[in-house]
Amino acid sequence: MRIAIQSAGLIVALALAGCGGAPQPAPAVPASSMQEAVARAGDVTIRASVLPTVMLDERVARGYGIERSDRSAMLLVSLRRGPEGQETALPAQVLAKASDLRGRAQLVDMRELRSEGGLLDYVGTVEIDAPDTLRFDVQVTRADGATSSMQFTREFHPR
Repeated sequence: MRIAIQSAGLIVALALAGCGGAPQPAPAVPASSMQEAVARAGDVTIRASVLPTVMLDERVARGYGIERSDRSAMLLVSLRRGPEGQETALPAQVLAKASDLRGRAQLVDMRELRSEGGLLDYVGTVEIDAPDTLRFDVQVTRADGATSSMQFTREFHPR
């Protein structure tokens, strides 16, 4: 009888431990990892990456019109249509917002960036105060009027 009561108590404890509502959110990714956030809408792929501007090569930063700093990060968004390796760039309007854990939100001024290879990307910068965690909300409106959105989180650590 005592073993049955202990077993029943263990089962109840395990069942209660499994309760807790929503699944845990995915952990934030360090911004220095340059891991892309990816969203797909049909045959269109949207990619976003974030990198502290101080980590940009000086020549690349100059080409992007970005000042390298320990206090800013670059958000780079691209839209591509087609199979990998045969993708074509798509024009769009990109709106982005970054929010820290204190609730401070920043609108990210995104601008068009055309490369020599004919690619089209959108780039903007956001202020960071490392250590910091930012949630990025990106909304994309394609030329045909279709909209897509993505959210992702990145962590910033002092160098």
